[in-house]
This record gives sequence, structure tokens and C-alpha cells, in this order.
Amino acid sequence: MYIPPHFLEIDQAEINSVMESAPLACIVAQTCEGLIANHVPVLAAPDGGLIGHVARANDMHHLIPAGQQVMVIFRGDDGYVSPNFYPSKAAHHRHVPTWNYQVVHVYGCIRFQHDTQAKRAAVGLLTRLHERRVNGTSAWRMADAPVDYMEDMLAGIVAFRIDVNRVLAKSKLSQNREEADFHGAVSGLRATGHENLANRMAQRRPEPQ
Repeated sequence: MYIPPHFLEIDQAEINSVMESAPLACIVAQTCEGLIANHVPVLAAPDGGLIGHVARANDMHHLIPAGQQVMVIFRGDDGYVSPNFYPSKAAHHRHVPTWNYQVVHVYGCIRFQHDTQAKRAAVGLLTRLHERRVNGTSAWRMADAPVDYMEDMLAGIVAFRIDVNRVLAKSKLSQNREEADFHGAVSGLRATGHENLANRMAQRRPEPQ
């Protein structure tokens, strides 16, 4: 990934935030059939690894050998930045359109897990996190489903774990702009419906009081 120095993201808290806010990751791998990409909900484990599961019918677990390196892409908020957002445009018109965004690339070795314990753990951790976010104290639990039904569902998936060995993150958030143009970009993105992206920018460089 091309990352100019001023867009390199090294703040681990910000990297974690992007990954947590964009859990539907894209897992990319080279296989005997060429490059493949699958979009899969992924969760960071306490030890820094990544866990998830795919459908048993998905050839991914047949095509990728155990221990092979894969790339996992977490794509955060993004938005088009018009030159009209910059106050300095009126003075010299020396601006062109661009795109602001955040993205994290995680590299690691993947291993697929076919045992019931691993599959139950992957489903349990993922659903507990997302159910609590959506439903709070009324969160759905695996125990809510009939035992035989849950066993059938688990039989239809394959769990995986990715042991991470490298992380590259990029936050292209107008850091290279002068103060007035930076805040003009924040306001322009808010006005065009990119509230989350504008908030992430504003956190880095608060508006002068």
C-alpha cells in the first residue's frame, strides 16, 4: 500500500478503532486458482490474532494451505473532498479533488479449524460483540437456539485463526492541508453526509475557539 509519511497511521488506538468500526474485512490470498478475496466478519482476539468463520461451502478453506500468509483489509470511513471545500481556492484556484479515507492492512498466517470447540468459540465471540452493540441486554445468545439446530449450523461452517505478523495503516485525513483548508474539508464532508469521517478528522485537529 502506498503511504506518504504524513498519512502513515501509527496510533494503535486509532488502528484498533478502524478495525472495530469496520469488522467486515476482506481476506485476500494467492491460491492455485489465482488471487481470491472473501468478505468476512473478523474479530481481534485478546492476544492480537484475528478470528472468524466461513461457510463450509466456501472453497476458501480448501484453496488456502494451512499456514499461508493472507492479507486482511479493514476499510474505514471514506469521502470525496471537493476543491470547493477549501477557503483558499477563491484566492488561487490551485486545488484538485481528492478522497479522504482510513484503511488498515493486516498480514498474517491463516489456519482453518474444523473442531466444534473452535467453531463455537468463533461464533460465540462474534455474536456476543455485535449483539450487545445492537440489542444491549436483550442480545441474542447461542443458547437461545435449539441445540440440534445450533449443531446443524455449526456443522455448516469452518472457523479460522490468523496469527498477525505485520500491520500497515493509512489515515488520509487532510493532515497536509493548512488550518483553514483543513477545517473547510471537515465542514464540507459534514455537509455531504460524511459525519463519521469529519469527526475523525476534527479529533486530530480541533477547531480553533
